[in-house]
Amino acid sequence: MPRASSIGQAWADKRAGKAPTTQAGHFIHDEIEAVRRGKHGVRSTKQAIAIGLSEARRAGIDVPPKKDITRTGTKSVGIRSTPTKSAAKGGDGKVAPRRASSESKDTRARAALEALKREGTTGASRHALSAQSKRAASTRTAADRSASAKKAAVTKGAAGRSEAARKAARTRATRTQAGR
Repeated sequence: MPRASSIGQAWADKRAGKAPTTQAGHFIHDEIEAVRRGKHGVRSTKQAIAIGLSEARRAGIDVPPKKDITRTGTKSVGIRSTPTKSAAKGGDGKVAPRRASSESKDTRARAALEALKREGTTGASRHALSAQSKRAASTRTAADRSASAKKAAVTKGAAGRSEAARKAARTRATRTQAGR
C-alpha cells in the first residue's frame, strides 16, 4: 500500500505538468524502500519497478502500458480480442465458459505475497538499481534523452534548476576531493 505522502506528491507532479512516469516514481521509490526494509523481496530490480508501476496505476496515475517490441519478434502479453481455436467450442467462434475457481482473491493475493517474501532483497540494492538504470538508458537514442532532459528542465522551474545546479556543484566538489 503506497503512503499518503506519495499519493500527494504524485498528484502535485500531475498538477505541475510532469510526465506520468515521473508521477509514478514516488510509488516505485516506496516499493524499493519496502524491499529494503524487508517487507518482502523481489527477484529482480525490474520486478520492484513493475510492482511500483502497478501501485501507481491503481492509485489513478495514467502510466502507459509497456510498448510492444516488434523488432525482436516478441510482444507484451495482452488479452486476445478474438478467441483461439483451442479456446473455442467446435469451430463456431464461441468461447467455452471459464470454470469457477475454488480459491478466493484473498487466497491468491496471500500466496503471491508469501512467494515475494521468499525472494531476496538484492534487487533493491544501489548496485542493482544503478545497473538497471544504465541498461534502460542504453536502449534510448541521444535525441530521446535530449528531449527528455529539455522537458525536465522546463517542468523543474527556475528555483528547481537553481537547486539542481547547486547540488551538481556539491557533487563535483566531493568527487574532486575523493580523487575520482
